[in-house]
Amino acid sequence: MNTKKHLTIALDAMGGDAGPDMVIPGAALSAIRHPELRFLLVGDRSRIAPLLERHAALKDRSDILHTDVFVTMDAKPSQALRQGRGRSSMWMAIDAVRTGQADTVVSAGNTGALMAMARFILKTLPGISRPAIAAIWPTLRSESIVLDVGATIGADASQLVEFAVMGEAMARCLFGVERPTVGLLNIGVEEMKGVEQVKEAGRILRGAELPLEYTGFVEGDDIGKGTVDVVVTEGFTGNIALKTAEGTAKQLATYLKQSLTRTLVSKLGAWLASGAFAALKDRMDPRKHNGGVFLGLNGVVVKSHGGTDALGFATAIDVALEMVRNDLVSKIKTDVEKMNDVITRATAQDKQPETTI
Repeated sequence: MNTKKHLTIALDAMGGDAGPDMVIPGAALSAIRHPELRFLLVGDRSRIAPLLERHAALKDRSDILHTDVFVTMDAKPSQALRQGRGRSSMWMAIDAVRTGQADTVVSAGNTGALMAMARFILKTLPGISRPAIAAIWPTLRSESIVLDVGATIGADASQLVEFAVMGEAMARCLFGVERPTVGLLNIGVEEMKGVEQVKEAGRILRGAELPLEYTGFVEGDDIGKGTVDVVVTEGFTGNIALKTAEGTAKQLATYLKQSLTRTLVSKLGAWLASGAFAALKDRMDPRKHNGGVFLGLNGVVVKSHGGTDALGFATAIDVALEMVRNDLVSKIKTDVEKMNDVITRATAQDKQPETTI
């Protein structure tokens, strides 16, 4: 566990739909929650400084790193990497982690650009072929981690095993469980179902001596049930699952609102059940599950939803702090070494010639 007395978090103050108007109030909430935290606010001083005047506690524990260059939400990753290299608020915030000025970075900016810059600046950890984005998913049981939800498209068996290892390390940091349960997302729980990459990853995980409990294949409805602590899939499928869940939640909320306001009787029923509806709304509030963690990098990077508010951004900061305090990067390094030994042995066994009698 990280025992540093003070932690510093770099914030891309210009990221997100609202930029500093959302980031600074979110940081102010975090300053109240975490008195030991310091902030490095990266962005346009002329926009940041006036907002800081409204939040004395935050101002006293913040430094501004000025730049008037920022990555737009619609910029292509290659364009952002080329034009914002060394100068944009996103680049400078990530680089603060590399140089040791900050312990972690949070941005609500362009996801593709953030991943491209983070990978370029921080590099991937030894033994990791590609990073992944892990989402915190509300479930009937509590919360689960789902990865990859959009860093890259496609994955072979060894990469899926990498995702499993990175996911279990995050689960140990976030949930405090010694051996997180892990499942591979598939079209059925039967061993013969699915594409060969998923089946091969399952065979490797089943025989691996890793700090996780592999439970086998899980289906789409198992994500919301909270069947396992960590659901592993590749980025194309994971992103579709994430967007489908978000869309379904909005659809159901709309249906419910329409039904409860249709007649006088339904309005009365809604008033009588207002407490239950408030509890449901609170539990499903996406702001309380905000913060996608970029796993596999030599540093902790957290992506906040671009359209969130101050409360949601503060939640993303909470996630980043938990990852740093519980030494996420060190856990992944250690477990990846074990994983590589497992994959090497499995590959060697597969290549052994068959004995003929």
